Amino acid sequence: MAADKQISEFSSQLTQLQNLLKRQIELARQGSFDSFEIETLSKQADSLVEKITQAGILELPEFKNQRKQLRKLYNTLSLAITAQKAETTVKLSHLRKTKKTLETYRSNI
Repeated sequence: MAADKQISEFSSQLTQLQNLLKRQIELARQGSFDSFEIETLSKQADSLVEKITQAGILELPEFKNQRKQLRKLYNTLSLAITAQKAETTVKLSHLRKTKKTLETYRSNI
């Protein structure tokens, strides 16, 4: 009975982590990087990852599917963040060019 309770607790932790990652992916895809929400989600995810790692949960054969799902979510999150980073870089470059153009016009007036 204690083993079933522990498996249930482990499963709950993995589900929580999956939900946190899904929310982070959602925010990244929207380009909505509210620093407070991101920081909160990251801290929660870090805490869960630490607990999961210390307990060796993902090494248990019962959680093979969750391990695969988490890997997929982390890869998706990484891709979403990379895409947003690239988009932000393009926008920043455009802003710099615009600023430089404005400064050039201003100096010639």
